[in-house]
Amino acid sequence: MLDVKQLNYRYELFDYTQAALRKNQLDPNDRFRNTDQEASVEKVMISKDTAYIDDNGNIVRKTINRELSSLYDFVNTYIVNIFPDTTCWVNDFPNANNETYMRLYFNHPNYNDYPVVGVSWEQANAFCAWRTEFLLAGLGAQAKYVQRYRLPTEAEWEFAARGGDPSKPDWNYLFSGHATADGVSYSNTKNSGMDSVGWYWYNTGNNGVTGDSTPTSETQGYGTHEIGKKEHNLLGIYDMSGNVWEWCYDRYADSVGTGNLTDPSGPSSGYTRVLRGGSWLSGAEGCSVCIRGNGDPDGRCEDLGFRLVRSRSE
Repeated sequence: MLDVKQLNYRYELFDYTQAALRKNQLDPNDRFRNTDQEASVEKVMISKDTAYIDDNGNIVRKTINRELSSLYDFVNTYIVNIFPDTTCWVNDFPNANNETYMRLYFNHPNYNDYPVVGVSWEQANAFCAWRTEFLLAGLGAQAKYVQRYRLPTEAEWEFAARGGDPSKPDWNYLFSGHATADGVSYSNTKNSGMDSVGWYWYNTGNNGVTGDSTPTSETQGYGTHEIGKKEHNLLGIYDMSGNVWEWCYDRYADSVGTGNLTDPSGPSSGYTRVLRGGSWLSGAEGCSVCIRGNGDPDGRCEDLGFRLVRSRSE
């Protein structure tokens, strides 16, 4: 009986990266460090995101460009509808249990330890902001020492999925940081490789994999599964392969380069966001840690979820 259009969350994010750039300093003298010459007082343009609710109750999002006038220009405002897409089970993938999932998945205690689905990148990012506010509430001045919740970058996600050793070649660490059965090629036969670490749907017969498109109890069946029921990887993390795709913070690019052992931030432009890990709807080879996907930031479906991270405090 709820009007889900009214279940909105408004939050603000200060863009520390842009605010720290020399070219964006409020004082022109701070933009130009050559003291032998007079600083040029030129117009500095910035872009910021803003949002509001129109007269019809719809969320309106805009990116505005204007002259830099104060630090407030680095504050981006977002309004996100927080209600998950409960209908994704019946609209996207008709199966024998879809009505049960739609009615019970988001409120029945039997699903408390199942991955959240039906949530867009925008909603996941908003949840990070809300979860941070919840964490910091009441901490007072101590809050400045606490790292914020956020979505992982793509590089962070793959580092964790490979068990913390990005130097290993793809064929040795295809499945959530576990070596494959033969150590060289895809080996998705029953009770080896992906079966031990991830929930997937079937073996497709590609890349030397034998099998058919019939799900089994050892692999997936239909729908999501309770987390932590497969083996953890070398870092003690569960479900990095299969179960649900996971949103990353980065914008998607076809090429991300090779050999990077640091944490690149991804491309600065682009619409779609990175997805990693494969899902219960994927073939076994689609759940390897080297497979990349992407999705619209407002897209929601029954095999797409997310996990949170916080930066390590030094």
